[in-house]
Amino acid sequence: MHTTESSATLLLRHSCPRQLDATGLVSVPPCAPSAGSDAWVDHAARSLPRLPSVVRDALAEFAAESDRSGALLLRGMPVGHVPATPSSPTASTGKDLVSETTLLTVARALGEPVGYLPEHGGDIVQNLVPTQGGANRQTSTSSAVTLMFHTEAAFHPHRPRFLLLLCLRGDPAASTTLSSIREVGPLLDRRHWEALFEPRFRTAVDESYLDGGVGGLGLPAPVLSGDPERPTMVFDADLMQGTDPAADAALHALAAATAGHHTSVTLERGDLLIIDNQVAVHGRSPFAPRFDGTDRWLQRAFVVPDLAASATERQGRVIVTQFGQAA
Repeated sequence: MHTTESSATLLLRHSCPRQLDATGLVSVPPCAPSAGSDAWVDHAARSLPRLPSVVRDALAEFAAESDRSGALLLRGMPVGHVPATPSSPTASTGKDLVSETTLLTVARALGEPVGYLPEHGGDIVQNLVPTQGGANRQTSTSSAVTLMFHTEAAFHPHRPRFLLLLCLRGDPAASTTLSSIREVGPLLDRRHWEALFEPRFRTAVDESYLDGGVGGLGLPAPVLSGDPERPTMVFDADLMQGTDPAADAALHALAAATAGHHTSVTLERGDLLIIDNQVAVHGRSPFAPRFDGTDRWLQRAFVVPDLAASATERQGRVIVTQFGQAA
């Protein structure tokens, strides 16, 4: 596989992710046991110099300080041969491993790729495809409902810093939606803004993380943290609630602001969307899958800044934090 460094353009737009048109190169190791192995991740790190310099520079800049949108879109990334879309996230695909290596290479430019045990068994690279059973749920396998704005794993003490979505096969009706606190913050009035910085909000654990157990609301925590000029955000429109009426009002104001002021990105083959999980929340529009092998197919990776913070709750690269009690 060879690369040609295309003429790349950086487009910075209000309420839009930065878009980078570039073609990269990945080299798949010949005998890697799996895309989540340490050997594969190490190979991905060594593959970084193969990416065009404009891509490497954009990734380094984004890792250091994401821009106002909280998102970076890389276009024309290698995905290899794409067979029929699988019927479930864990079904065998028989595909080559070009797209997985692309994801891991970019992930290593941003930090450390990890898996979460409840998410597809802890796979480091996950297949996101619509399923008939999940069509109406607030999950990555849904299609019939709007996926509400959320911070990825908002309830988790080791939530990812970056979320990567690589499109293998797109659907023109399915738009990934993004809303940045740096965009919507100025839309909030002072009392709601100040309330969001206070520990007056509790988040439920996603049912997929409870393994059949009984969960509850987490401890009160703020939605916004850090520098008021450039705060970080943890928000989930489905799982979060205030501890008092004024806190609930602030949460509803934030939900209305994100719903009314967001960007939509319709991903196509080779598009790699990187979301700063501390700055932007994301969702997805409904779409109508056919379940005939031609449906939308994304691959996802999670990235944390380092592995040390989760050392006591991690097996290899898989975070195994337990939530809830037995039913």
